[in-house]
Amino acid sequence: MRLILALILALAAPAATAQEGLKRLDTGTDSRGWEAVGRLELAGRGFCTGALIAPQLVLTAAHCLFDKAGKRIAAGDIQFLAGWRNGRAAAYRGARRAVPHPGYRFGADDDLGRVASDLALVELDQPIRLPSIRPFETAGNPGTGQAVGVVSYARDRAEAPALQEVCHVLGHQPGVLVLSCNVDFGSSGAPIFTTGEDGVAQVVSVVSAKAELTGRKVALGTMIGGPLQELRAALEAEDAVMHRARPPLREGTGGGTPGGAKFVRP
Repeated sequence: MRLILALILALAAPAATAQEGLKRLDTGTDSRGWEAVGRLELAGRGFCTGALIAPQLVLTAAHCLFDKAGKRIAAGDIQFLAGWRNGRAAAYRGARRAVPHPGYRFGADDDLGRVASDLALVELDQPIRLPSIRPFETAGNPGTGQAVGVVSYARDRAEAPALQEVCHVLGHQPGVLVLSCNVDFGSSGAPIFTTGEDGVAQVVSVVSAKAELTGRKVALGTMIGGPLQELRAALEAEDAVMHRARPPLREGTGGGTPGGAKFVRP
């Protein structure tokens, strides 16, 4: 399957007409079970979608951590609004760190290889430990033809997420899923789910791009199996470096250490 690629990064855009096949999660009843999906506010200039996969870790797309000029957005300028709906969030957290996949290059040529590493983790400044907000588990890559779902914010649904309960995996490229899911600007980083035998949703991919394939609108998702392990390893390695860099405590001080296809990005 050959895709013609033309990449445009855009984190936010003016309002547009609503998309078909999506259910807005406007009420508490509608959004129950999806509160760990939230809006990532990016320096007040745009937003992406992210999902909590641990009490202090949000999974999203790597390109969300860069502005349009390719400059990294400071972690202090990122906020996670868990379960954001109609002006209120179930939990508000700032970011302590934001780490893109080590293989991701914002300024690299626009190709599917870039999509394959379009993954990031945002470490929150405080964990979210609320009974109503349960982090999602992750799972392996779905096969071609398998049904998946997606929960996302976007330019026409910035104030409440929307659920597309069923879309399908149309095919695979190395590290990339080609999907029939309905996404738009702001959906970057949105979790793509499969449902296990126990009925529990598990994250298998994140939205990286909108695309056109032989005239058909599709979505491109980053496979998370290998890249997520590499990303976690990079985060742990950074933790180790930070730990070694801390000055030793002096006896008697009683104190601590200083804190220290043609496609567009939706």
